[in-house]
Amino acid sequence: MARKLLQLLLLALFLSCTAILITPALSDDGTADDDIHRWCHRTPFPEPCKYYITNSPAHSVPRNSTEFERLMVEISLAQAVDAWTEARKMKPSCRSEQEMAAVGDCLRLYDHIVLQLNQTLKPETECTQFDAQTWLSTALTDLETCRASAVEQGVLDFLSPLMSKNVSELISDALAVNYEGKPEPKRKYADGFPSWVSGHDRELLQTLASPKRANLVVAQDGSGHFRTIRQAVAAAARRSGGRRFVVYVKSGIYGENIEIGAEMSNIMLVGDGIRKTIITGSRSVGAGTTSFNSATVGIMGNGFIARDITFRNTAGPNKYQAVALRSGSDQSVFYRCGIMGYQDTLFVHSQRQFYKQCYIYGTIDIIFGNAAVVFQNCMIYVRRPMPGQVNVITAQGRSDPNQNTGISIHNSRVMAARDLKPVLPSFRTYLGRPWRQYSRTVYIKTFLDSLVHPAGWLEWENTNFAIGTVYYGEYGNFGPGSSARWRVKWPGYHRIANPREAARFTVGNFIAGRTWLPATGVPFTVGL
Repeated sequence: MARKLLQLLLLALFLSCTAILITPALSDDGTADDDIHRWCHRTPFPEPCKYYITNSPAHSVPRNSTEFERLMVEISLAQAVDAWTEARKMKPSCRSEQEMAAVGDCLRLYDHIVLQLNQTLKPETECTQFDAQTWLSTALTDLETCRASAVEQGVLDFLSPLMSKNVSELISDALAVNYEGKPEPKRKYADGFPSWVSGHDRELLQTLASPKRANLVVAQDGSGHFRTIRQAVAAAARRSGGRRFVVYVKSGIYGENIEIGAEMSNIMLVGDGIRKTIITGSRSVGAGTTSFNSATVGIMGNGFIARDITFRNTAGPNKYQAVALRSGSDQSVFYRCGIMGYQDTLFVHSQRQFYKQCYIYGTIDIIFGNAAVVFQNCMIYVRRPMPGQVNVITAQGRSDPNQNTGISIHNSRVMAARDLKPVLPSFRTYLGRPWRQYSRTVYIKTFLDSLVHPAGWLEWENTNFAIGTVYYGEYGNFGPGSSARWRVKWPGYHRIANPREAARFTVGNFIAGRTWLPATGVPFTVGL
């Protein structure tokens, strides 16, 4: 792992120092500097843009938007590597568990930022505008999460050197340029699968990874290869090649915390059913960890699939943020899964994600994060919170208007859990609240039970923060909580009437599901 990371950082430094040479050299008469100013003034943060271009050892004038976008990503990458180096230097000087926890999160997140920016510059497969926007959005989200960990632990001052590299502003500039768009390439399919999916994977995925076809079996009674999931994941990390690797987890309650790192792609966990195979933990912010690290299961490796399994955090409503499942896995899928917790149950951290026929339980900010994610045919159960609290189903974290992220809840059901039903009049429940400036969430053709407050949406901590910049939409919903008569009058609230507008948030459009979901073997509806 250390050798891979060193190679990655050397590649990043090579790209950041050499790739800029592809554009014409600056002239001595100041004209080129004027051209750089014109380019940079097209971005939301022109001053960092101008500073880093003009102070680059080999800076030059972009000839077109594509070269300018590449230049901004290269500069962002160089600054991210610089921040990563700074974080490594900080680690030995940590004076408390809080500083250690925040620095640990930031190191992992900066690793991921470097991966995303490198992928944008030199992807292994053909990079579309949507791909690039996803990876740049993820890099920006990683930065936000590093800062959030520092705030949670009360050590923002200690980590301030990481925040002074202008990485977020530079990535926002790259997002703005990329948003101007490049044409999407046509995809080739064979038997409903993209051309890049191997024959082995097609056969495997068409059978939905029968346990009999598993590469490893986990069983607490000793009848498998391992007794714990962590052992199986460690073994999977040692495999060669990138083929789909299936871990079958037999019935049982597995009390363990699991991390599937960014270097582990195409992992699949298959259980015996959401009531039979349960992974459970109890980490929480209330017990001293960060939200990011509280996850019972955290996933960053791309192409992750889970089926017939439950992810649970039992910290309880009095322990604040306590994540059951965190996914930053691009093109990840969760099929017939249970996700159970209280506050911050499901951290849809980043990238493209799809949830089908899942059962999700929680109280405050049940689903939060900044992925581009669609929930289809899912059951969302709201639990009883602490006295004096309100329930909020979503807290979406889009911080930049050019990020292609948001939460779409489609053909699903929102209802009270068993413990909330007897005290339903004592607690209010809202569809969402703006965690970040450009928070975006839509409910489409979803059943909303009577627990949903008539206003629908909640201000962030009794302020008018972001009510004009969010995008909160409802289309074709039904049930006693679906009436729009008393909904909020915010500029950012949309009672969607046009099906074309609603179709922007479907599997086909919002997460480009046609290009990758067929390869998972999981059923899905493309449109409305």
